[in-house]
Amino acid sequence: MRACAGEDTCAPRVEAELPGVERDDIDVEVSERELRITGEYKEREREGVLRRSTRRTGRFEYRALLPADVKSDEVKATLSDGVLTVTVPKARATKLRHIKITGS
Repeated sequence: MRACAGEDTCAPRVEAELPGVERDDIDVEVSERELRITGEYKEREREGVLRRSTRRTGRFEYRALLPADVKSDEVKATLSDGVLTVTVPKARATKLRHIKITGS
């Protein structure tokens, strides 16, 4: 699996190349500060004798640290033409506000 992580003005984004991997064989998880993509390249069923194969098989895992200011509950993942794109929206920055002090 090859992946690249980037960020635009709206959200961090990870694109992972997963040719031949079915949507059901990919798992995307987000914790407080980490994005985790796991899955499996499955062996294709073939007839006859296989003399040589350079096709990847087996499990894969990708992890990326996220900035602290993301909306983990609004993460979106799409799979199109063998490319998984995961977008993690940024949370709004909290504005500084003045606190009035009360008391005697």
